[in-house]
Formats: sequence, structure tokens, C-alpha cells
Amino acid sequence: MSVFKSPQPNYSVASVRQLIEMHYGLNVHATILNSERDQNFLCSYGEKKYVLKISNPSEDRAVLEMQNSCIQFIHKHDPDLKIPLSIADEKGDVIKIFEKDGTKFLARLVEYIPGCFLKDATHHKHMLYELGLFLGRLRIAMNGFDHPAGHRIFAWDVTNVDFIKEHKHFLQSRKEIVDHFINQYEDNILPIASQLRKAIIHNDGNDHNVLVNEHGKTCGIIDFGDMIYTYIVCEPAVCMAYVALGKEKPLEPIAQVLKGFHEKFPLTHKEFSAVMYLLCLRLCITVTMAAYRKQLFPENKYISSSENLAWEFLERMQNQDLKKWSDQLVENVES
Repeated sequence: MSVFKSPQPNYSVASVRQLIEMHYGLNVHATILNSERDQNFLCSYGEKKYVLKISNPSEDRAVLEMQNSCIQFIHKHDPDLKIPLSIADEKGDVIKIFEKDGTKFLARLVEYIPGCFLKDATHHKHMLYELGLFLGRLRIAMNGFDHPAGHRIFAWDVTNVDFIKEHKHFLQSRKEIVDHFINQYEDNILPIASQLRKAIIHNDGNDHNVLVNEHGKTCGIIDFGDMIYTYIVCEPAVCMAYVALGKEKPLEPIAQVLKGFHEKFPLTHKEFSAVMYLLCLRLCITVTMAAYRKQLFPENKYISSSENLAWEFLERMQNQDLKKWSDQLVENVES
């Protein structure tokens, strides 16, 4: 079964405390964190903090092994980049198996990265530029990484328009809006797809995963669960999609993210021309996934956290010339 159809794990705080003491020898204080399809707990042990990540029961172990391998790869190439390193037990194992009511769950304990979420910080020109620099630095640190699990068919891969097509009926009267952006992608990006570089990317630099410090500077990124082999330019495009939400004039803010990324990791002209199409398509996945999964799991409010603002943006953009927006982005980046 797909991770998007399977219910989240449903562990209690008390049972998680027992499991951590059993597997890691730590007597922690634990609280539940929000998650789309897994279950996460913030665990405090004296001055130290960790996050216990209990994966969806349908998660593939190879995907977790890919995440851990990539995080180790990044740490080796850029040790100062703040990412959630895994904690091994006394035997050196990182992935543990928990069992509840006959169902097995894969779990990991990772380091806690201090900071506040990008969604809770005030966005301004320089901080968004620094956000782009951070993502470009992450891209450089990931250069050369590959893993078989990254070459999967995955709903959050912007190139996987089949997921949207197969689930757009959940959008009811609004499905024509996502059809518009799928057509834009197929008409303008598919013809140049072979000229867009590909690699395994983080693929989820949204405002719930990017961390900033008290000065508003990007200080870390979490949640490598959506890693995928896809267009490299999707890395800034995904982040830009969420930066654009709720802004009356989104062009300059998203341009700052792209400018910072391009300064660290130079993009080609073709990649620049693809950004706006990929940005809009990412938000089409956002609204489609929300409409689909909230029918299955209405109690999980996190599933719909970006839905309304994403619709607001898509409805505004459906009458816009995306090529013109692409040209204006380039002008802003080069100015």
C-alpha cells in the first residue's frame, strides 16, 4: 500500500518514552510534533534534544537508508551545514523496528536542530536571498550523491503529473485550474526536459522544513523524506512555491531565493525558463494531495496546512503569462 493511503503511526507519548529507554537507554520527556504521513516526537534528555521519527507502515526501508546515506554524505562534504544526523544505538544501528498491534514500523532517532520555522519568520529581501544561498550550498554538498531508492515514482516529484491526473477528481470544480498548469508544463517544459540537469534533491524546502535563527538567517533544513531524482532546478522552485504564498506581490521575494541559489549553484538559461512552470506544478500537487488525503484522514490538519493559500496563488496565476514571469525573474536575478 502507498504511504499516502496508509494511516500514520499512532504511538502514545508514554509508549515512546519506554521505547527510547529500551533502545537508546535515554529517559526522555517527549511531545508529539506535526507530520504529514509519519509520526514525530520531540524528545528532551537534560540539555540535549532529539527527534524520534516513526515512519509510515508502508514506507520502504530503502528510502530511509537513502535518507541516512545522503545525510552522511552531506555531513562529510559540508560538516557545518545543519541537517538532522541520525543517532545510532550501541550496536551502531540507525534504523530500529517497532511493533504495535501486529504492525511493524521503522524508526530513527535524529539530532534536533534549533531554530524557528520559515513560516513563523518575517520574510524580507536579504533573508530570502540568504535562504537561496543555503539551498545552493545544500545542492553543492549533495553533488555526486546517488541511490537506487531515489529513482522511484513518487507523488511529490513535480515531473510526476500522472499523480495529479489520477487524483484531480477530488478537486471537483477546480480541477480545470490544475489542468491549465499541466498543459503549460507539457507544452513548455517537456520539449526542453532533456536540457534540464537531474540529480537527487531534497525536494521539500517548504516553510515547515526550513529553519531560521533569531536573526532570520537560514540555519538548517529537516525532513529528507521526499528526496527524489528529478530536475535540479526543482530545489529552488519548491522553496519558491511556498515563499510565494500569501504575498500580494510574490515576484521579488521568489526572485531573491532564486538569486541566492544561482549565486551558489549557477543555473542555465533553460533552467531559469522552467522555474515558474515547476513552481506552479508543485502547488498543483499540494492542492491535489490535500484534497485526496483529507478524505482519508480528516483528523490530520497538517495535510491541509498550505491548501488555501496554494489555491489563492494558483487562481491568480492561471490568467498570467508564465513566460513573462520567467523573463521578469531573470531580470530580477541579474539586477
